Amino acid sequence: MNSSSAFPAITVDISARQVADDALRATQADLSRVSRLTTVGAMAVSIAHEINQPLASIIMNGNAGLRWLARSEPNLEEVRASLGRIVNDGHRAAQIIAGIRAMFRKESTEKSAIAVNELICDVVATSVRELKSRHVSLALQLFDDLAPVTADRVQLRQVLANLITNAIDSMTSVPDRPHILTVRSERLDEWVLISVQDSGTGIAPEQAERMFEAFYTTKPDGIGLGLSISRSIIESHGGRLSASAVQPYGSVFQVLFPTGDRGGGFGPSLITLR
Repeated sequence: MNSSSAFPAITVDISARQVADDALRATQADLSRVSRLTTVGAMAVSIAHEINQPLASIIMNGNAGLRWLARSEPNLEEVRASLGRIVNDGHRAAQIIAGIRAMFRKESTEKSAIAVNELICDVVATSVRELKSRHVSLALQLFDDLAPVTADRVQLRQVLANLITNAIDSMTSVPDRPHILTVRSERLDEWVLISVQDSGTGIAPEQAERMFEAFYTTKPDGIGLGLSISRSIIESHGGRLSASAVQPYGSVFQVLFPTGDRGGGFGPSLITLR
C-alpha cells in the first residue's frame, strides 16, 4: 500500500526533472548559438577594421589619379604613381586577409628574418596622413643595427598598425597637452623590444591586463578583439605583449621578441608632423 501510493509521486518527479533538463538543454543551445553569432559578427568587424586602411588608401589614390587625368594637361607620371600605390595597397589587403585566414585555421604561416626598424618605418609611413590630420607629433627612437627577428611579416605589421592606431585614438579626447606618439626599438639582452607610447588618457592598473581579454574594450565603438588577437599573434612567435601606464600621463605597449644576435648602438630621431 505504501509502495503503491508512493509510485505516482516518483513518476511525477521524474517527468518534471525531464522537462527541466530539456528546457536547460534548449536554453544552453540558444546561448551557444547567440555566442557563436556574436563571435562571428565581432570577427567580421575586426577583419573589416584590419583591411579598412589599405582600402581607404586605394580610394584616396584612385581619386588622386582621376584628378591628375582631369587636368587640362594630364600628368601621366603622377597617374602612374597613383596606380602603383593602388596595386601595392591591393597586395597589402590580400596579405592581411591571407594572414588572418591562416591564423584562424591554425596553419603554419611563412616566417622570415625581418629588419625591425625597416618594418616600423613602413608601418609609420602608412599612418602619416592620419598623424597630420590629428596634429600628432611622431618621435622615432630606433636602435641602430638591431638583429633581425623571425616572424610573419604581415602579422607583425598588423600588430604594430593596431598599436599605433590605438595610441592615436587614445589622444583624441585629450585637448590640454601635446599629442606625442613615440615608437621605439631597442635591445634588451636576448630580446628586441618595440615600444609604442602615447600621451593620451592612460591605463588604470586594473585595466592593464584586462585590455587583452577578448571583447573587453574601453572604446564606445570598440569590439575588444584587436589587442586580444595581437597578443595571440605575438605569443605564437614566442614573444610577449604587455601594457602599462606612463607617468605623468599616457600609456605604453611593449612587444618583446627573442633574438640570438647582438645589436649595435642607439640612434634616436625626432620627426614632428604638423
